[in-house]
Amino acid sequence: MLLERNDVNPNKPDLFRRTPLTWASGSGCEDVVRMLLERRGVNPDKADLFRRTPLWWASWNGQERVVGMLLERNDVDPDKADLFRRTPLWWASWNGQERVVRMLLEQNDINPDNRICSFEHHSCGLLGVGTRGL
Repeated sequence: MLLERNDVNPNKPDLFRRTPLTWASGSGCEDVVRMLLERRGVNPDKADLFRRTPLWWASWNGQERVVGMLLERNDVDPDKADLFRRTPLWWASWNGQERVVRMLLEQNDINPDNRICSFEHHSCGLLGVGTRGL
């Protein structure tokens, strides 16, 4: 497999600066995500052109197991905002990914009261879920 070769750069981005981990995370390819995370030198928090991380893509697409794998790591910032100053929590809730929202809210590094996210006025209302009851 390509990942076993030393001459393959697993962090090599595409035109939009998305890495193989970004694509695997957003697509829910758990085995590939696991292999990439186990490989030394892979940056699990590398942002693309729009500052969207692998966690952002997994959260947006509701890839719960991948979100869980990424949240287990110390080198992933679960509250990292994208170019539009929206966090994975904001986008997951906006996109109706209720289980992912709950997973993210369980993290100590998440600020649900972030002024940028403004949950009270937007996204959690779409789910019918308030941030206090989770």
